[in-house]
Amino acid sequence: MALPLDTIRQAPKALLHDHLDGGLRAETIVEIAADVGHQLPRTDPDELRQWFVESADSGSLERYLQTFEHTVAVMQRPEDIARVAAECVEDLAADQVVYAEIRYAPEQHLTAGLELEDVVDAVRDGFEQGMANAAAAGNPIVARQLVTAMRHQARSMEIAELAVAYRDQGVAGFDIAGAEAGYPPTRHLDAFEYLQRENAHFTIHAGEGFGLPSIWQAIQWCGADRLGHGVRIADDVQAYDDGKVLLGRLAAYVRDKRIPLEMCPSSNVQTGAADSIEKHPIGLLTRLRFRVTVNTDNRLMSGTSMSREMHLLSAAFDYDLADLQWFTVNAMKSAFLPFDERLTLINDIIKPRYAALGA
Repeated sequence: MALPLDTIRQAPKALLHDHLDGGLRAETIVEIAADVGHQLPRTDPDELRQWFVESADSGSLERYLQTFEHTVAVMQRPEDIARVAAECVEDLAADQVVYAEIRYAPEQHLTAGLELEDVVDAVRDGFEQGMANAAAAGNPIVARQLVTAMRHQARSMEIAELAVAYRDQGVAGFDIAGAEAGYPPTRHLDAFEYLQRENAHFTIHAGEGFGLPSIWQAIQWCGADRLGHGVRIADDVQAYDDGKVLLGRLAAYVRDKRIPLEMCPSSNVQTGAADSIEKHPIGLLTRLRFRVTVNTDNRLMSGTSMSREMHLLSAAFDYDLADLQWFTVNAMKSAFLPFDERLTLINDIIKPRYAALGA
């Protein structure tokens, strides 16, 4: 029996995989688009919100990614980027997310003349404003940036250098994203080697639109700290009717090394990486105690929130508050945040609040 959605909404949450350009308010898109002259497929916020969900619900990662044309278009001026960033943090905090790493690709926000550093500055300003507003509303949150390089472009070293330059100014780490097929992470090996030399953190989108080879490359060639999605690791797990489970070498390595999986259930169903929530590999991987975390990916395109994702999983797999706390602690253990700060959030906020809810 699923936990009540109201109960889940009260529970503290930690989020590692959320795209800034995938979580805009529809009202904000309409307002900025009108100001900058960008043509939208719908101009009524409710209709636009529905258009994003329907367009993303195609079963294709490539088609899913096309919806970002409209969100990125309204994130080209510093004031608009800062507004979107602040609203993102406020929306997450209102959903009782207490820690969030929010990713975006600075190189996609340069058409109005901004430099890479200008984009990071604008996001930082927005996050700081959002955190202040959330605290004032009684919903404190810690929000950090992940700067992303597009895997089909050739600016990953620049973005990696940006991550290092800004790591004391709110940037927690680095990521690569975009269509996986044909663009293996090894194309950006120089950037990952640089980050390792600089003791910097990074995650890699892998095992979403492509299979086990992308996961193997991300870990064994590139040295990823975490796997963005990683859902296809289940291809290396054989579950038998009698309940016996056999892990392949790669799956066993991922589990043994406690490599975090940034799993995004609703998004995976939309892009065809999973057939349904009920058939999502997160159920099997959680049972096998991989380092599973629950994430939103793109809240606008999936019409979702952290509370909704957890509610869907609770309904599909009968998860209780103890399970949701396990996901949340997993995420905090895996966060690109200093150890003492992670421990404070776990021991002073997350566990006491779950205890108060009856976990």
